[in-house]
Amino acid sequence: MTAMLAATAVLLHAEGRLWICSCGLHFWAGDTCSANNSQQFLDPYSFTHVLHGVVYFWLLALVVKLVLPRLRPAGQLCLAVTAACLWELLENSTLIIQRYRETTAALGYEGDTVINSLGDILCCVAGFMIARRLGLRRSVLAFVGTEIVLLFWIRDSLLLDILMLVHPFAAIKNWQLCH
Repeated sequence: MTAMLAATAVLLHAEGRLWICSCGLHFWAGDTCSANNSQQFLDPYSFTHVLHGVVYFWLLALVVKLVLPRLRPAGQLCLAVTAACLWELLENSTLIIQRYRETTAALGYEGDTVINSLGDILCCVAGFMIARRLGLRRSVLAFVGTEIVLLFWIRDSLLLDILMLVHPFAAIKNWQLCH
C-alpha cells in the first residue's frame, strides 16, 4: 500500500498538483471559504473522505459475500485504498475540477495539494476501519450523523457533493455560497 500511496503522490504532482500549499504546511485548515481549503493535510472535507471509506466497506462487504468470499480483510483494505487513490486522481483531473467550478459553490477551486490528497486517502482508510469496527447498522447511523453534521457545519456533505456533480441545483449552490 505504501507503493500505491507513493505512486498516487507522484501522479498527482505530474498532473500539476503542488506538493504542499504555497502558503506553507499546516495540519488543519478549517475555513472552507478560503484559498487554504483542500491545500492542507486535513480540512472539513476530510470527513467526506472518511465517509468514502465507510461506503467502500459496505461495497466490499457485498462483493465478499457475493463474489469473493475468500477475500481477507487485508485484501479488502487494499482494494479500498486502491479505490481512494483512483478517486483522488480523478477528483484532481482537469475535467472534475472544472465540473466542481461549474456546478458547486467551489468557484475558485484549483484542486487539492498532494499532501491534502494523501490526507484524504488516510481518512478513507480510517472510515473503512471505523465501519469494519462498527458493523453495518452502526456504520449507517454514523454515516447519516456525519452527513447531518456536515450539512450544518459546512453546508455540504458527501451525498450533496455527489448530487451537485451529477445534477446541480441553483438553489443548493446559492445556499452553499460562503457568506
